[in-house]
Amino acid sequence: MVAELVPETPRATSIVLELPAWHRHRAGQHVDVRLTAQDGHQAERSYSIASAPEDGYVMLTVERVPDGEVSPHLASELRTGDQLELRGPIGGYFVWDDSAREPVLLVAGGPGIVPFRSMLRHRQAAAEDVAVRLLYSARSLQDVIYREELMRLAAYDEVDIRFALTREWPQTWHGHRGRIDSRLLSEVSWPARDRPRIFICGPAPFVETAASTLAAQGQPPDRIKTERFGPAQRGQPG
Repeated sequence: MVAELVPETPRATSIVLELPAWHRHRAGQHVDVRLTAQDGHQAERSYSIASAPEDGYVMLTVERVPDGEVSPHLASELRTGDQLELRGPIGGYFVWDDSAREPVLLVAGGPGIVPFRSMLRHRQAAAEDVAVRLLYSARSLQDVIYREELMRLAAYDEVDIRFALTREWPQTWHGHRGRIDSRLLSEVSWPARDRPRIFICGPAPFVETAASTLAAQGQPPDRIKTERFGPAQRGQPG
């Protein structure tokens, strides 16, 4: 059941769910959401889990895709008390557990930040000192999902967080302007000898570019885990 709806950006909404029979998930996993229309037509999409395993609830964050079949309903039409059909948690590849001690680099494009919120909150709940860096690309500050929460983490130096704004930025903006590039990835990544764990999530072209750039810079491909979304990919399709 939908317990709460939280506006994140003009296009993204977080959905807090009450799931009495929920099995504890791992940070980075996803669920399948199925909608059934009155005429019996069904549509199913996969969405990353935004909440940490320790949070005691399940939260999904959905960005509305204008021509999408599922996301407009979830992001704009859903109401508190509505029922959703879910399957999950699913996935064992794109996950991070606090037992891993290597430094972690998270590279997010747009709503690709969603599974990384789960990982960051999992790290925080475990009170671990694993070094984590987040590089987050968004159109503008207004489009940064979880902006206040991420700013709090950055303010207390708990996580090294950097934003890349691709379309709009304040006049006083001192961060990166434009798309994530080779220079920026080189600045935020650890040397390959430190064997960092690298997670990249976002639109397919964004993920492919970031992964290939990091591999060209010497990061072992087997240390780079990717999750992409788009018309034919899992993640945050419409």
